[in-house]
Amino acid sequence: QVQLVESGGGSVQAGGSLRLSCAASGYTDRSYYLGWFRQAPGKEREGVATISTRSSLTWYVDSVAGRFTISQDNAKNTVYLQMNSLKPEDTAMYYCATASGWYGGRWPQPSEFTNWGQGTQITVSS
Repeated sequence: QVQLVESGGGSVQAGGSLRLSCAASGYTDRSYYLGWFRQAPGKEREGVATISTRSSLTWYVDSVAGRFTISQDNAKNTVYLQMNSLKPEDTAMYYCATASGWYGGRWPQPSEFTNWGQGTQITVSS
């Protein structure tokens, strides 16, 4: 059974940094996509960053590119989201999720992520 456990949320002032961790267990191989998503009150869920655990290729939404970095530690089965230069608009509940399978060379769509963590809150004050 796949389990994802996020950690590292908290409150920070604008311009600050936080690092989120997502520990994955239950996978028999290291070939899946792990994405970070966020949802602010009253807003739709948004994909933030995704990494292919097989190739280490990464994707970022434009609003975080250059500020956030997604990375993985294969030995720990953990994916990190380093968030720098945080802005109040980054305030949201952050979730990690995984998608398995072949997507024909494209990144999986949010609906194709089938395993989700419990979420961790990030609050950025101005």
